[in-house]
Amino acid sequence: MELSRRTFHALAGTAALGFALTGSGSPTSANPARTAPTGPPPPVPSADGRRHEIGFDHYSLLVDGRRLVLWSGEMHPFRLPSPSLWRDVLEKMRAHGYNAVSVYVAWNYHSPAPGRYDFTGVRDLDLFLRTAAETGMYVILRPGPYINAEVDAGGFPGWLTATHGRARTSDPTYLRYVDEWLTAVNAIVAKRLFTQGTGTVLLYQIENEYDAHVDEPSGRAYMSYLYEKVRADGIDVPLFHNDKGRNGHWAPGSFGTGGEKGRWLYGFDGYPEPDEVPPDWGSFGTGGAKGGATASPRTPGFVPESGGGWFDPWGGSWFDGKGYAEARRTRDAAYERRFYLTNLANGITLHNVYMTFGGTSWGWLPAPAVYTSYDYGAAFDEARNATPKLAPMHQIGQLLRFVPDLAKLNRAKAVRATDKRVKVYPLANPDTGARFYVLRNDSAEAVSVTLPDAGIDVPVTVPARDAKLIAAGLKLGKRTLVHSTVQPMLSLTAGRQDIAVFAGRRGDLAQVVLDCPDEPTPMRLDAEPAWSWNLNKLNITAPLGAGGLSRVRVEGDGVDTPMLVLFADDATALRLWPYETPSGPLLVYGPALLRSATLRGSTVHLTGDTTGQTGLEVWGPRGITHVTWNGRPVPTRISASGSLLALRPLPGVTRPALPALDGWRRRAGNPEADPDFDDSDWTTADKETTFSTTPVPDGQPVLFADDYGFHYGDVWYRGEWTGANGIESVSLAYSTGTQGLLMAWLDGEPLGTHRMPVPDKDRARQGTWTAKAAFDVPEQLREKFREEREKEQEQGGKRDRHVLSVLVRRMQHDMDGKALDTHKAARGLTAVTFEGDSPEVEWRIQGTATPDPVRGPMNTGGLHGEREGWHLPEYDDGDWKDAELPRSDRRQGVTWYRTDFRMDVAPGVDASIGLVLDDDPGRAYRVQIFLNGWNMGQYINDVGPQHTFVLPNGILRTRGANTLALAVLSDGTTPSGPGEVRLTLLGAAAGGVPVKQV
Repeated sequence: MELSRRTFHALAGTAALGFALTGSGSPTSANPARTAPTGPPPPVPSADGRRHEIGFDHYSLLVDGRRLVLWSGEMHPFRLPSPSLWRDVLEKMRAHGYNAVSVYVAWNYHSPAPGRYDFTGVRDLDLFLRTAAETGMYVILRPGPYINAEVDAGGFPGWLTATHGRARTSDPTYLRYVDEWLTAVNAIVAKRLFTQGTGTVLLYQIENEYDAHVDEPSGRAYMSYLYEKVRADGIDVPLFHNDKGRNGHWAPGSFGTGGEKGRWLYGFDGYPEPDEVPPDWGSFGTGGAKGGATASPRTPGFVPESGGGWFDPWGGSWFDGKGYAEARRTRDAAYERRFYLTNLANGITLHNVYMTFGGTSWGWLPAPAVYTSYDYGAAFDEARNATPKLAPMHQIGQLLRFVPDLAKLNRAKAVRATDKRVKVYPLANPDTGARFYVLRNDSAEAVSVTLPDAGIDVPVTVPARDAKLIAAGLKLGKRTLVHSTVQPMLSLTAGRQDIAVFAGRRGDLAQVVLDCPDEPTPMRLDAEPAWSWNLNKLNITAPLGAGGLSRVRVEGDGVDTPMLVLFADDATALRLWPYETPSGPLLVYGPALLRSATLRGSTVHLTGDTTGQTGLEVWGPRGITHVTWNGRPVPTRISASGSLLALRPLPGVTRPALPALDGWRRRAGNPEADPDFDDSDWTTADKETTFSTTPVPDGQPVLFADDYGFHYGDVWYRGEWTGANGIESVSLAYSTGTQGLLMAWLDGEPLGTHRMPVPDKDRARQGTWTAKAAFDVPEQLREKFREEREKEQEQGGKRDRHVLSVLVRRMQHDMDGKALDTHKAARGLTAVTFEGDSPEVEWRIQGTATPDPVRGPMNTGGLHGEREGWHLPEYDDGDWKDAELPRSDRRQGVTWYRTDFRMDVAPGVDASIGLVLDDDPGRAYRVQIFLNGWNMGQYINDVGPQHTFVLPNGILRTRGANTLALAVLSDGTTPSGPGEVRLTLLGAAAGGVPVKQV
């Protein structure tokens, strides 16, 4: 329903105050007409206590008047339920060139009931924002209220499914709940704004990919309400929305912002397929409202979500059953270079990769479209390991951080490559004259070209389906790069010398030409490079990757500052770590990761990770003479390249031994199927109306689980009646998310199991699945019923009591991506009919117990063992039966298994551990995995594709005792397992971060 003006402004609260804080006199106001020259980028952000101005023009963001190219990666704190590890991922992202992190905040994760909001423990948003500031990362905050994100109901809390009001519109009932949510979130965010110097929150998104009701008053009023509400809550950073595609939806001026101007950014999401030709979504495109960045020509090009992978559904249809390893292979480093460099060439200076760390959709968090793992094929895998996909992100991120010319680029005069298979994007900085050329090869063969129009007459090779960026006329410290055939990675001054790094693919022959009017005296510090001087130009060549890092020192050319030119292939570049300190930048080479660098006196204190034995080399400010690594002194000498070079290698990591999982105990877990089970404290299912989008069948009560407060996991039904002994069959209509199932028993006898089909590619995104499960009454029960009828007729005695028990694995709610309230589609039973007789059934329903105060509302469902705490480590299972794995039981129902194990990972070792389940794929059963009480996911043996489940440190006690509980659901048609259950080492490093138990 449409809001009246009075109602709208009543709900908006104190919006006028927000505008007063962000008007033209505010330190955060932007003047689109103002421009800024090319110069040093802003310093690394922190909660520095000083107020900052955030503006923009059509080139880039402006932070305190300095241009900033935002190179961001997406991670979701709720997909890593160990707050200590948030720091680990953020430090890795920053080290690998990212300067920002984009995060969703999931409403369902924080709100177990209306008016109740929990931001403690694993849900501590303030802790995450503080950690981001401490690691020097800007934050792009995305609290919805709708987020999609492949999470249950698109982030809407379960209780919202049973409320009046049309979601994602200006419906007043819905907006009252939205108001509660945003008030709770913004009270935290307002304390961590970069504008106020109290945090690093730089940008704030409202809603998510909202392409419904765009041209309707209700949709525009909804967006206006969100804008005014956020401003009223004191959020004074620029706001934006992410258009679902290149539609021009919600560009500046398309909805009311209460009179505020110049504070809204247009952004659009893009997920091209790997085999597509990268599109031009900006200055080289067709333009107009549907051209991407050209829909908003006065704001910088902004892609809030650029595809860094893709999700995989149950059964693995997206990647042919190969899982996320195939996602990572098809969207590899070459894919990233080709697509992201095309974006950069098109003026996209706000770039966020979704996902950069995917993590785990643990518990009942995942949407119907995905299984537990949300690895996504991202640059960091689910176990927090760096992958080769990081190479282009690392190189481009460092380049954008240390070469400010890229923040302000215009299209330059067209440049032709000598082979038409290579497309050339010519770009130039109008202030410095530096030129950049993005060369893209969409063919299946490597192509070598020259660029005669640009004065580059030496071959530049672009691998098949790849791209590279080369530069010309670029200032590198006190010298000028004439041109290069490989990509510059960084340029900095450390101590008494300038350093320039060039990087490319292994086997490339790199050529770097420097302007040298006076004859230089180059010094080749490694065997691979060669050089020549001719016509006032110094030519340096080096094959990349032949000997690791190759070095050439240049001096004697009339410039008073020497220059060190470094050459690295992709693998070597991933071991080069620039780091800014108050005394000047450092460059560290060798370890697998540099986390921090601190200068105290003449000592530089480094922390980081090693995986194998490695050297260490440090270039830094004048006066440093000593080095420590993770708190231990490292003996060094001064090298010919001016670095401090370690005299002996840093040690690698000792891989920890993993215990075997044995000593299992087991117990049957479905007493609800017994007709004599006491269900007197269950909820009576007798409602007649619902807010669900699923209609209630005539003559039936509402059986939908959400209407009775059971929003996550399994739900049990027990229908009771007397007499009606002529029943021949039962039909159970039910509605679930993907891979839902139903089991039924009549008077304790199994009727059978029904399950939803495995989705193919065409139905991978289907959010709600409905079916009718028809079960014939078994012959032994029919015989029993005949005897009961005869007894009643002969004796006129008491009618017999009968119980129909039904277990529904409801899976998750639809994500409502089209804003049609589809998250309110029923979950659980929807109708029950009988053939042969018509009993009058009284229904009771039971789902999850009170939400876990530590693990949250999405940790458990309604299994008997969950309600009784069988998943918790403190539960006493001393009376359970001993069991050996593999098992091969054949029964319909639930069986629990528990075991304890101890870990003894050495201090100072970050070991990432996984749990592997494996069995004959023909066996039909599924397992809920509980580690120390935490629901780490669901395994479906005959569907897959996931077999390995990451066990995050903090939940996993790497030095101590752990309890593993498995709840196995089997349909009785095959042996049920579990089969092989073991621990596996997914990664190990010497270093890491301190981890607290959660």
